[in-house]
Amino acid sequence: MTALEATPLVAEHVADAVTTAPSKLGAVGGRLLNVATSLGWAALGLAVFVALWQLAALGATSVPTPLDTARTLGELLSDPFYNTTNDKGIGLHLYISLRRVFIGFGAAAGVGILLGLLMGAVQPVWQAVNPLVQLLRPVSPLAWFPIWLYILKDGGEAAIIVIFITALWPTLINTAAGAAAIPRDQTNVAKVFKFGPLAYLWHVLIPNALPSIITGLRLSMGIAWMVIVAAEMLSSNEGIGYFVWNSYNALDLNRVVAAIVLIGVVGLALASLLLWLKMLATPEEVHA
Repeated sequence: MTALEATPLVAEHVADAVTTAPSKLGAVGGRLLNVATSLGWAALGLAVFVALWQLAALGATSVPTPLDTARTLGELLSDPFYNTTNDKGIGLHLYISLRRVFIGFGAAAGVGILLGLLMGAVQPVWQAVNPLVQLLRPVSPLAWFPIWLYILKDGGEAAIIVIFITALWPTLINTAAGAAAIPRDQTNVAKVFKFGPLAYLWHVLIPNALPSIITGLRLSMGIAWMVIVAAEMLSSNEGIGYFVWNSYNALDLNRVVAAIVLIGVVGLALASLLLWLKMLATPEEVHA
């Protein structure tokens, strides 16, 4: 190829690069603008909430103000991991609660995903298991707690079992629904290429059910984080639920409200983490 023949090709590549660069910059700028807009609306919503909270606190002297709560939260976080004979820092209480949540949630996720895929892929399994799921799912999480507390004689272990039971249903149901909704053309392709069970599971079942699986995991994590606080209030001597209940018994509402703020922040962080995982796994479904 001569230099004269190569010149149009070079010019064409340069033109493509020049055309593509502004479009990429525009896409990045659009995303930054969307993020900035979202943060702005979030800040506005938070400001309105704090203002309403302040107004409510002015009308009731027993309700801590946002400033009182901020001071108490600062004191609690100044030494969050101290550990004495009669007391623990709030960081240790949060760690204990999170450890219980992740153990119960992890077990529920493993069982829920495996059984859900089986239910969605095999109709007789769905027909056998679904009635039992619909029977047990409406039972209040705390209704299970006395049974397991009596069996295990340990509030922390009973709380983990309760988290497992209550976090199981959203993951199980969403996974089964996603596995049952596989497009017919993909199942036909799998039959044509004579996919074995493992190939069908890896190349067809899991990719199609993944958005539903992650949605179920997000719901399960939210439920698990709510349940642990209530379970630790009933019977425990450590954990964030115990901290809230112990502070209430001491009539220290500043610590109660500060702990509620921390519970909300941790819950937001967990939900954001799972949403980020969903964006990595299924960007089209999230951004649609």
